[in-house]
Amino acid sequence: MKITGIRTFTFWVDWCNWLLVRIDTDEGLYGWGEGSLHGSIKAVETAVHELSAYLIGKDPLGPERHWQGMYHAWRWRGGAVLMTALAALDLALWDIEGKRLGVPVYRLLGGPYREQVPCYASHWLAGIETPAEAEEGAREAVRRGFSAFKWSPFRADLLRENEARAMRRAVELMEAARAGAGPDTEILIECSELLSPRTALMAARALLPYRPYWFEEPIPFENARVMARLQRELPVPIATGERLLSRWEFRELLEEQGCRIIQPDLMHAAGITECRRIATLADTYYVSVAPHNSGGPIATLAAIHLAAAIPNFLILEQMENEREMRARICTDPPIIENGCFRLPTRPGLGTDIRLEVVEELAFRPQPVSHQTASLWR
Repeated sequence: MKITGIRTFTFWVDWCNWLLVRIDTDEGLYGWGEGSLHGSIKAVETAVHELSAYLIGKDPLGPERHWQGMYHAWRWRGGAVLMTALAALDLALWDIEGKRLGVPVYRLLGGPYREQVPCYASHWLAGIETPAEAEEGAREAVRRGFSAFKWSPFRADLLRENEARAMRRAVELMEAARAGAGPDTEILIECSELLSPRTALMAARALLPYRPYWFEEPIPFENARVMARLQRELPVPIATGERLLSRWEFRELLEEQGCRIIQPDLMHAAGITECRRIATLADTYYVSVAPHNSGGPIATLAAIHLAAAIPNFLILEQMENEREMRARICTDPPIIENGCFRLPTRPGLGTDIRLEVVEELAFRPQPVSHQTASLWR
């Protein structure tokens, strides 16, 4: 079997573009990957085709050896664009490998450790302004069967104007969310790098009575030592790592004990091959893995397979508002029952893509994001 071609498909979905990659072979078998890097998707698409020069004509057998070959194919390694392109191709190679052998990918990874994959509703309570809205939104998450949801009670503009007022608002909303969620539903706090070490500690102490499950990226991710110092002081576990792209980038964070949960993104941290290594590295530090998962259906299925096959998996992100879109695109979309993903049973990653639907969704230029930097005061 030889790789004969690599095709890319970019299309707009609600707030960003998704990039799907298909590797074709001379025996009619093909695999799907995904590299939906928000804002730089055309650069990723170009990188996919540049890396294709390494793969065309080769037998797809052995995704891990091809990962090594692609990673070292060029003098300049790493970076979000290249690692996302590498991830897309890696996922597609694992899909082919599973299909060739007639088994789900998690079987190739030595799993499953679990028969279902717990997930949480992400970006929940978006746009809410009042405690009543927060309470009702939390109740809705419970009604949908989730045992956890993630949201952000912080607004950068309010923090800049008046910290005390912004913190009081966050407490009022969190109190209402906890009332709606009840005592047994976990509430994960998205901080989006909006806080400083000082304000993160202030916020954690204020929200502690309502039992936040974690603080996600309370401060920017680049300085692992500062993150570690904050984790030693913070009375809430830190979750971070969605922007780290390899085991080498996670090494310092883990050595410094900078968090309790890491969040590698399979779509950016170079695919299943590298994220499995990252998970193994984290396991030596007794750190749990909660994969970041803000992409489309292929990225989600890949994360499900990895989550099934690693011992230190914790919980998986689910972009609940995009569930319908994933179902439209996939022949066999990820299935959620009682707040858990059901393990796919088909060979490979477990789905094909409805190209007729993808072709209806035209590419759009990504709007420029004016994300506010952290408040360093």
